[in-house]
Amino acid sequence: MRLPRRKNPRPGIKQRRFRQRLITYRETRRRPALKGIPRSAVPSFFTLMNLFCGFLAIIQVSEGDLHNAAWLVLLASFFDLLDGMMARLTNGTSLFGVELDSLSDIVSFGVAPSFMIWAFGLKDLGTAGVIVASLPALAGAIRLARFNVNFEGTKSAYFSGLPIPTTAMVIVAIILNEELVREWVSERGDLKLILTTVIILAGLMVTNIPFDAPPKLTARYARTYPAKAVLSVLSLIALVIFREVALLIVLLVYLAIGMGRAGWRLVIAIRDVEPEDESAGDVPADG
Repeated sequence: MRLPRRKNPRPGIKQRRFRQRLITYRETRRRPALKGIPRSAVPSFFTLMNLFCGFLAIIQVSEGDLHNAAWLVLLASFFDLLDGMMARLTNGTSLFGVELDSLSDIVSFGVAPSFMIWAFGLKDLGTAGVIVASLPALAGAIRLARFNVNFEGTKSAYFSGLPIPTTAMVIVAIILNEELVREWVSERGDLKLILTTVIILAGLMVTNIPFDAPPKLTARYARTYPAKAVLSVLSLIALVIFREVALLIVLLVYLAIGMGRAGWRLVIAIRDVEPEDESAGDVPADG
């Protein structure tokens, strides 16, 4: 006589919970599907190249080669322009890119030029030279922090305050035109000129004086700002032909336009202010 076959007992509650936890664990450990390269990676690559050039420039200054350091800062500015162009072309603008760009700029256009101008001549002034040489980096950090706080996703035709890359380019132009700069003034006056120039540049970065943004190589920009477009083309031709000397002259003209425009607006504002009528508050005396 056969005994009836017993059925397998149903798993208990604890076993069901254990299996569910095991399934959940496996799902969390499962590798996500590979995605394409994000659009922000393209401009970020050029931003990192900007930072790398600034790092190399600092190394060149420490080895005593200021001219190579100056050309590396110029190369960093080229990558800085490229990352903006790539961000617009790929529509890869992001808050991450803005922050990364600022961190790169403070090294390439703040710390490196400050180190360069210190090694160029301000180191002979001792502690005062160290303090003044640090001003481009310190003012540049303030300038970039203010820009990030006020950034709303779109760039205007003007910058509020002197852009930090322009300050770096002026320092680079001084170093590349070392012989020409030293011919203008005596050996003692040279340090005074550099000292004054660095202080003025640092001060302009933290002001609200409007300076022109870099031109865009588009037909729409040429139609909207024809004078700026023509001046930009002439400046580019001069840079190709005369190189270092043209760089110094173009930057001086750029600074003169921005400061002159701000001064003219100040004069207009003062002239248009109506003086208060002092006699309006006088009460005639009784006869």
